[in-house]
Amino acid sequence: MSRGVLVTGASRGIGRAVATAFAARGDRVAVHYGSGRADAEETLCGLAGAGHVLIGGDLGDPAAAQELAEAAIEGLGGVDVLVNNAAVAPGPGNVHAIDTVGYADWQRTWRRMIDVDLLGAANVTYHVANHLIGRGATGSIVNVGSRGAFRGEPDYPAYGAAKAALHAFGQSMAVALAPHGIAVTSVAPGFISSERQHAKLDGPGGAAISAQSPFGRVGTPEEVAAAVLHLASPEAAWSSGAVLDLNGASHLR
Repeated sequence: MSRGVLVTGASRGIGRAVATAFAARGDRVAVHYGSGRADAEETLCGLAGAGHVLIGGDLGDPAAAQELAEAAIEGLGGVDVLVNNAAVAPGPGNVHAIDTVGYADWQRTWRRMIDVDLLGAANVTYHVANHLIGRGATGSIVNVGSRGAFRGEPDYPAYGAAKAALHAFGQSMAVALAPHGIAVTSVAPGFISSERQHAKLDGPGGAAISAQSPFGRVGTPEEVAAAVLHLASPEAAWSSGAVLDLNGASHLR
């Protein structure tokens, strides 16, 4: 049976792989993007099947989060699965190690990462969950967290904190939404070979990054997508509340 699936941050990387996996299964996908419309259009054009829609919006803006959730519900004829993937990811432009960054940059980076990575996901979840409850329908919500929530992110503490909070939020929602038949899970990927990481992997530190895992490599967006697809299936409802590590045994807890 075809489901309506909203994937936030689906323009590239993990989000694109997740959208592709759901579409290949026969689901209708709302491809969300924050600013990379051209990349999101490329994702949309590559999806199998029909009934997919393109939705833009800054998740750091609560009003925009509501609007994109409502647009997905209308465009797909209902949302059955939400994948909270969008995030302000660590990069050269937002390093904020406490011993090197200025206070103004520290505040700005924390605010932006919390607004998008945590509050954006919480706000979209609010609207999708209430849509499902209003329909009397079961559904699934999968949050894309990070290994950094457990291992620590010394150069990007706001990112690590936001992802840890996202995991905790998912577990709170798992308890709150279970009576409505809505399962909530999270995945915690390690280093993933998405487009934005190619330069780092090809650089002088690439071998050390791959060596973090005893498999001697990093993960792929498709491996994360396979896990998300399973957790969003009705068969995985009993996994609600779980946080699944996807890091190739590079960090054990």
